[in-house]
Amino acid sequence: MVTTQSREKKLDKYKEVILSWLRKYPDMTAAQVQDWLLEKYPSFEVGESTVRSYVSELRKEYNIPKETSQRSYEALPDPPLGQQIQVDFGQTKNKKASGGTVKLYFIAFVLSHSRYKYKYWLDRPFTTRDVIEAHERAFQWFHGIPNELVYDQDNLIVVSENSGDLILTEEFQTYKEAKKFNLFVCRKADPESKGKIENVVGFIKYNFAKHRIFHNLESWNEQAIEWLNRTGNAKVHNTTKKRPIEVFALEKQHLQPVTNIMDVQNNTIPSIARSIRKDNTIRYLSNRYSLPLGSFHKYQEVYLRVIDNEELMICSPDGEILDKHQLSVEKGKLIQNPKHRRDRTKGIDAFIETVVAYFDHKELAYEFISKVREKNPRYIRDQLQLIVNAIKTNHSMTINKALEECFKRNLYSGTDFSDIIRYIKRQRPLHATHTDNAEQMNQPTTITSSWVMDTNASKREMDEYYSILEGDSQ
Repeated sequence: MVTTQSREKKLDKYKEVILSWLRKYPDMTAAQVQDWLLEKYPSFEVGESTVRSYVSELRKEYNIPKETSQRSYEALPDPPLGQQIQVDFGQTKNKKASGGTVKLYFIAFVLSHSRYKYKYWLDRPFTTRDVIEAHERAFQWFHGIPNELVYDQDNLIVVSENSGDLILTEEFQTYKEAKKFNLFVCRKADPESKGKIENVVGFIKYNFAKHRIFHNLESWNEQAIEWLNRTGNAKVHNTTKKRPIEVFALEKQHLQPVTNIMDVQNNTIPSIARSIRKDNTIRYLSNRYSLPLGSFHKYQEVYLRVIDNEELMICSPDGEILDKHQLSVEKGKLIQNPKHRRDRTKGIDAFIETVVAYFDHKELAYEFISKVREKNPRYIRDQLQLIVNAIKTNHSMTINKALEECFKRNLYSGTDFSDIIRYIKRQRPLHATHTDNAEQMNQPTTITSSWVMDTNASKREMDEYYSILEGDSQ
């Protein structure tokens, strides 16, 4: 009997890792083995048929049988380009990196002609508002909206049937009318009508999610997008014998333009929430977009709005616009505002001169920066950049008052300077006179504001600045 050990093969150098996966997960498919190899070894370039044969031989040689189950659907003609998206939900249970298991929920979309896919995950059951937000994400991903969307009779979308007419939930009916798409809901006795999405749900469960370890929701959704780019939309489809991403290049030209994300106050969908990464960026549709230095420390999350399908607006939790970026149609890119980079064109002394020039009281400014430098010698450039960012977006009267207050409170850091500016802005309008402002600063109008001003800010440890300032040293 000829075995996999009788001759050298392309996959022999991966043999041990493949065997470890098959022994741990005997029901693992050859397709998932190939995807995991692509994920673990980005330069991996062995075809699917070769992987399938190799896995089959390993199963025989090491007696690792695989149980299989069959699901079949009636074949139906593909709709025209841009005609239809099918939508469905799925659930999985995965092990957590911290121990135990977590139940995860996803919604999947597939363009019926090209088989180009999208999916979005939550670690809790979906609400109707979540479904609407997922649709917005999907339409941005597809760069358009089809003529019709096909669903199962999910209670997040459909309330009931009335003599054959479907009654939608109020929120989804409003959303459907705003987006102007046709909606078709499959009857329970007609599962073949959405066979494409049924197959996609199974593909996601058994190729992406099965045996994958859950760390947190953000990284899970990032891995999901990477899987779509690597396998879900790049692998040759068994039925069409084409790569979905290649057919999609043609199909997206037949989709209707995406209208603006709906305004929160004018009806349904909230802006999209995103956590800020340690490098002061957020992720949106497989790209990274920059934020001002220090954003990671100031805010736990930000909110995104898409304007005219061209511009990404990033707002703080209180509604302040932090920045705007042109949306990138590419994937895996860093879109960075040059203002968000550290100023490395000048020496430190010259940089200090530039910062001091903004203040009226130059000697006080020099003394303040001297103390900042003494407290944070390794990160003085970062500290100066934080101060400059705060200065450029505020009134000169405000920044001068903030300088005085920092001295009064013994606060010597760029973050403290920004915090004092925000406090001053909350306490008084900018159009007030200098006298009025001084009186308001010296005589807080509420017990709460008095308590805030009389409370010493906690001192930050150096380790926090490693996170805030990306760990760079001079």
